[in-house]
Amino acid sequence: MPVGAIIFLAVVLVVFLVLDIIMLVSLLRPGDERNQIIAWKASSFTLLAMVGANILSVIENFVRAQPMTQNPFIQLEVAAIVYFIALMYYRRKHGG
Repeated sequence: MPVGAIIFLAVVLVVFLVLDIIMLVSLLRPGDERNQIIAWKASSFTLLAMVGANILSVIENFVRAQPMTQNPFIQLEVAAIVYFIALMYYRRKHGG
C-alpha cells in the first residue's frame, strides 16, 4: 500500500476518533439547562437518523433477499458525524 494512502487513512482515523471523543464528552459533561437542551436535541436527531438508516437497510436487504451485514465501526462513525453536525447546528441555533 502506498505511503500516501496510509497517511490519509491514519488522518481519517484520527478525525473519527476526535469526533467520537467530542460526542462522549458533550453527552457526559454537566452544564446549564441550555447546554443540556442542545445536547438532548442533537442526541434525539442522531438517534432518529440512525434508526431511520437501519430501517432502510433492513427493508433493502429484505427486498433483495440478502443477509444483513452491517459494520458497527461504520455505524459508530456515521453516528459521530451526524451527532457532531447536529450539535453544531443546535449550538448555533440556540446561541451556544
